[in-house]
Amino acid sequence: MASGATSRSEDEESLAGQKRGSAQASGAIPKRRSSSRFIKRKKFDDELVESSLAKSSSRAKGAGGVEPGRCSGSEPSSSEKKKVSKSVSAPIAPSPVPTPGLAKRMKKSKQPLQVTKDLGRWKPADDLLLINAVLQTNDLTSVHLGVKFSCRFNLREIQERWYALLYDPIISKLACQAMRQLHPEAIAAIQSKVLFSKAEEQLLNKTSQPTLDTFQELLHKHPDVFYPSRTAKALQLHWQLMKQYYLLDDQTVQPLPKGDQVLNFSDAEDMLDDSKLKDVRDEVLEHELTVADRRQKREIRQLEQELHKWQVLVDSITGMSSPDFDSQTLAVLRGRMVRYLMRSREITLGRATKDNQIDVDLALEGPAWKISRKQGVIKLKNNGDFFIANEGRRPIYIDGRPVLGGNKWKLNNNSVVEIASLRFVFLINQDLIALIKAEAAKLAQQ
Repeated sequence: MASGATSRSEDEESLAGQKRGSAQASGAIPKRRSSSRFIKRKKFDDELVESSLAKSSSRAKGAGGVEPGRCSGSEPSSSEKKKVSKSVSAPIAPSPVPTPGLAKRMKKSKQPLQVTKDLGRWKPADDLLLINAVLQTNDLTSVHLGVKFSCRFNLREIQERWYALLYDPIISKLACQAMRQLHPEAIAAIQSKVLFSKAEEQLLNKTSQPTLDTFQELLHKHPDVFYPSRTAKALQLHWQLMKQYYLLDDQTVQPLPKGDQVLNFSDAEDMLDDSKLKDVRDEVLEHELTVADRRQKREIRQLEQELHKWQVLVDSITGMSSPDFDSQTLAVLRGRMVRYLMRSREITLGRATKDNQIDVDLALEGPAWKISRKQGVIKLKNNGDFFIANEGRRPIYIDGRPVLGGNKWKLNNNSVVEIASLRFVFLINQDLIALIKAEAAKLAQQ
């Protein structure tokens, strides 16, 4: 039974092998799924036969068709030999159609190796500029010193790139393809930056007082010396540059003096005549400067006088007020919005206008259209008493008592002063007033 089962299985396998061989002969190879994973499963026997038949005859390894290295150190079994011999005996098409996955892998293997070294920094414009400059000067050092590339390359990088363009077929091919795609205007701009060779500069040296026509004649006479893209204007600009740096044959450079004869700045300053440097006096300009100075001083004085008014407004808005009394404040007239400092023995109260400037502008406290321009005067007597005199049309109320126009009244500490519905509290600096009284008593004794 075992031998019968074995022979039956071998017959079935041989029939399957003949069917596969006939299928390959007709050119229809069954599609098999190929995995893109790096680690793949092991192939079975029938898959090994198909893969061997799919390869070209040049890659076939003997009649066995089994890939070398599949079973290292082991001989194929007798069943495998039979299968292979039966499959090979079938007629094989001269050019079998490979599977899509195999064709894709073969296509990838035929592509040239992409060398991307330095392709990111070296642009096609740099390559074209390098080639033109080297062909014109035949000196890589001059190219490194005189040509301005898109990146800052050192001499070694320029040498390596030049040798790669000459001897590396892949980099040379890629660079040529990229340079062919450049725009004609970009190519013209690159060619205009090509360095001048020594032969070109020698021809420019021989010209004296040249014009554009002279340079045009040079281009016609020496087409083999000058670069093809040179123009008469370009030659003229380079000739002017050479003249600026004293590189022409008919120019001489004065040598520096030897020894201690070099003139320094201090010696040159001593040689100057100060009398020749004095300008002529301009009376009109001096008068205008004097008038402008006087006007600016007047504005500064007015701003100083208005400073305390603005300080009152700032204190009322910010809510940050300085102490009521200091060493110079005699008294304070404090309102609901603002407070006025009395720092002199006599101050005037009222409503300020353009023509009338007073010490205490009551309009800062509230509506002052009923207040006279000069409503009253507060004075400090030698004995330390404060008095207020009413000089306006409306009465002034001191602690509820009216003071009519032309009259005066004594002000005490914490007295309430009411002027046209504006109320203020009069506060006296007792310490400073006590000092004033003591000095007045000393003077009276003397």
